[in-house]
Amino acid sequence: MSPDAAAADRLRVTFCGVRGSTPAPGPDFVRYGGHTSCVAISRGDRAPELLLDAGTGLTAVTPLLEGRPFTGSILLGHLHWDHTHGLPFFVGGREASRIDLYLPEQGTDAEGVLERCFSPPHFPIVPAELGAGWSFHGLEEGEHRLEGLEVLAREIPHKGGRTFGYRVSHDGASVAYLSDHSPSSLGPGPHGQGEHHDAILELAAGADLLVTDAQHLASQFPELAYLGHATVEYDVAVAREAGVRTLVLFHHDPRRTDDEVDAIERHARELAGEDLAVVAAYEGLVLDA
Repeated sequence: MSPDAAAADRLRVTFCGVRGSTPAPGPDFVRYGGHTSCVAISRGDRAPELLLDAGTGLTAVTPLLEGRPFTGSILLGHLHWDHTHGLPFFVGGREASRIDLYLPEQGTDAEGVLERCFSPPHFPIVPAELGAGWSFHGLEEGEHRLEGLEVLAREIPHKGGRTFGYRVSHDGASVAYLSDHSPSSLGPGPHGQGEHHDAILELAAGADLLVTDAQHLASQFPELAYLGHATVEYDVAVAREAGVRTLVLFHHDPRRTDDEVDAIERHARELAGEDLAVVAAYEGLVLDA
């Protein structure tokens, strides 16, 4: 394959929503953006074909389609609202689309599980009304091939429902997506965050990009551990142990202003040293793996 052809087929990651828990509107949240979790994966300059999570950032995928309907798959890490609330508002997922939506297997009908997230009286439509091109599937742990990409799914620790992390690979490049997870324990591990979970390390091992839950700082963790999220210090330690090329801080606390996220990015870079690149994700950021 020529260098030009390889570049055209390279994994490209576009960040459409980078907040956790709730959207973050207002003038203090403009540079990083206020949408909740959604990451679009494409090959080179092609339209996105695999979406990771469907928070309100899903609405920002539609402009990337340039008027075309979305044809591809959506992988949900779990079913909390900040990862599903964009589904009814995805204009690119309406007429003439073909969408396979996957969620961690729940032991029951996937569409029925989604109906518990949105249906009357809580919301005016049910999943079946999203459009004829939608299909809903439960996904088991293991290796899968979706949209021509290799996908590894592993269950990771998080509070309030079965949660998967994903590793997407293509032509020697890899992206690990570990939104919403928590350290497996507190104790004498790296920066006081305990041992690293085996599934986390498997998904992150040697990844070109590690996109991970950076909602808290270690100093906040004793008070906020019950929420089930990770810390920036823990993320850096995982990335270093796993031999990651670039750590992408994601799922920012919705109360954190742009200036505060800037400070966290600087803090993470100081911890990471020269061998690990660190970037705080913002809406519109595009990275090639």
